[in-house]
Order: sequence, then C-alpha cells, then structure tokens
Amino acid sequence: MIKPPRTALPLPRYVERRPLKSGGWGHFFHVPSKYKRNGCPLHDEPLGLDYDAAVKRAETILLPAFDAWLSGDTKTATMPAVAAVGTLDWVFAEYRADRRYTKLDPKSRRNHENGFKLVGGFKLKDGTLLGDRRAAQIDTSITDKLYEALLPLKDDDGNVIGERRTTVNHAMKSCRRAWNICARRNPGKLPLVNPFAQMGLRSSDRETPTATFEELQSFRAKAKEMGLPSLATGALIAWEWLQREVDIFATFDVAHYRPKERPNMVRVVHEKTKEENWVPLFTDDGKPVYPELMAELDVIKRERIGGLILRRDWGERGPWPTWPKPDQPDFTHLSRKVKEVIRAAGLRDELSFTSFRHGGFTETGDAELTDREIVAQSRHKSVKVLPKYVKRTAKQVTTGAKKRRAYRDKQDANNA
Repeated sequence: MIKPPRTALPLPRYVERRPLKSGGWGHFFHVPSKYKRNGCPLHDEPLGLDYDAAVKRAETILLPAFDAWLSGDTKTATMPAVAAVGTLDWVFAEYRADRRYTKLDPKSRRNHENGFKLVGGFKLKDGTLLGDRRAAQIDTSITDKLYEALLPLKDDDGNVIGERRTTVNHAMKSCRRAWNICARRNPGKLPLVNPFAQMGLRSSDRETPTATFEELQSFRAKAKEMGLPSLATGALIAWEWLQREVDIFATFDVAHYRPKERPNMVRVVHEKTKEENWVPLFTDDGKPVYPELMAELDVIKRERIGGLILRRDWGERGPWPTWPKPDQPDFTHLSRKVKEVIRAAGLRDELSFTSFRHGGFTETGDAELTDREIVAQSRHKSVKVLPKYVKRTAKQVTTGAKKRRAYRDKQDANNA
C-alpha cells in the first residue's frame, strides 16, 4: 500500500496519525498503557479524517478529561469517557465544549445538565441507556415516545401522581439546542433533521406561586428572627419595586439610595430589560412613600460607605451571590437560605423569592393601577407580558363588575 503524503500539521498530546486502507490519514486518540493500567477511564478513540474536528475534540473534551483524572478529579474525567463519538451523549459533550454553553450562567447550565441526565439516562427496553444510542438512530418517532414516557410523575411505588411537563419541556429544548450546536461543530456527522425540533411542546399551566402580603410579612418576621434581616429587606424591595434577585442582591449599590445629588430618590435598575428608574421616596407634602423599607435602608446607608447595599448577615458580610464569571452571578446559596426561612415560617413550600415580586405585581392589579402605571414601575417594555405577573384575583373580577354596572347605570340615566 502506498502511503498518502503526510501532513506536517501539529497534533495534540496522545493524538496519532495513521494511514488508512481507503486512503488518507486518520486521527486517533491513544491513551498510554501505563495510564490504562492505573485505571484511567478514557479509552482509545478514532477521531476521523478531518484534522480540525480531531484537534477540537482532543483539546476541548478528551485532554481536559484526561488532565482532570490525572489531577484526581475523577468526577470530571468520567463524563466524556462514556461519550463515544456519534452517540447522543457525544452530542451533549460537544455542546458542553462549545463557547455557547460555557458562556451560560450557572443556573442555565444546571438546567441543561438536568435535561441531559433525564434524556440520556432513560433506560430502553433492552436495558441500555438512550445516551449510548447512536444519534443517527434517534428519529422523531423515538423522541415523541420518549416525551410521553417522561411526562408522568410517579411515587416510589410507581403510581402516577401528576406530571412534570415543565421539566420535560426544558429537557427537550436542551437536547434540541445541543443537537443544533453539535451539528454546526461537526458538519455531516448528524442527520439533517433534528429529532428534538418542532415537537409541539405544550407549556405547563402552572404559574409562578404568588405570595400574599400576609406571607410577605411572615417571611420578613421569620428572616429577622433567624438573623437574616437582609433577606427581609430584599423581599420587601421585590414587593415594592418589582425587582428581580439580580437587581436586588447583585446590582443595588449604596450609592443608588438617596445619593447627595438626589437625596429624595432611589435608582432602581432592572438588569434584564436594561432599564433604570429614579423612584421618588417622598410625596409632595414630604411624607415617605415606603416608610418601612426606607427605615431599613436608612440604617444600612448610615453604616455603609459603598458597595452592595444588601450583603450576607454573618462573618465578613460578603455578597449574597457568587460570580463564577464576572457577568454571571450565581444565587444558589441565596435560594437555599430563602427556602430555609420559608419552611421555618410554615409558609407554602412552593414559594420562592420570586413569589414576592409576583405578589407585588398582583397587588398593583388589586389596587387598580392602569397598565401604563404598572409598566412605569416595573420598567417592562410592553404591556403584553403583564398577565404573566399580574395574577387574576377575585377582587379584580369584582372591581371590573362594579365598573361595568356603573357604566350601565350611567347609560340608562342618559337614555331616560
């Protein structure tokens, strides 16, 4: 056999070129025998003819996993070891290695990983896992059946007690995204039709649990009792100023509250919509608009020179979020503490910190604020999203009925 001309392009560690009987040079990842004897979970693997694709897989997936194993991080090392090229798990691994995954915030990555675990770990009738199935064998009929099989929520005895539509919908969307990214990274290696696309997913009817004002008060009282007054203040900010966690705990600075140039106002920032709003703190006759909240913030302002206004209530009083990346705050620890307070206060377990913001929105509806007035406070760019936040209540229905009756009576009087 005549060997083809050998390229001089450099190769990553443990990647070899070998001439193929069909012609051309193939690329192979080879784990040295001494590491195999020591229990290295990675295996030898063909990387194909394409030089760029071979280098990319070696440098972004295989070698990082090998180095992690070498340093003792076996959890990281085992992930790509089971992802044989061309399988569904390989599709997930390719997405993990892409910048469009690595730049995501920690919460989004966790949601994707939960989806990959749910789908890839689904056990087939022959006892194998779907993640080990060749991607080329997975078609739309399989994903439709998978969706129906994953929907039921069962107890320990196997009895169906509900459904997990939101979770399964997220899983399908994660797989769809991973398939699309993998196909772009590996042209021609996946079927043209993404089996996770156009599944006709129907959203869950479940709404974000909305806290009542009484539940807000109970949460605040218990948080203060547990030595977490910053969470009590944060919940009231969410209720009054309709802000999200990132706005309250990762953006709200001491300098934003009653600065020298605007001593009677607060700068309310909405990071998601990139909107800001200077909110007046006093009425025209000098009365405080938010007396309880202002009393708590005034105390903090007197004790703090600068930095985030709400910080942890113990130790060195560091920020509530962590920052795995500079622009991606992680609120995992905050969410756990909030749940501890909710349970200690005996409140509904489905409540979360977001429930207080939604409660504030619903109060705006009960108080008969117009859509324009609500948008002015929330800084949403469209009134179309308001039904998601301003929940329908009996009071709103009654108020609407009274207004219609008043209008009807007025019309009757005019026609008399």
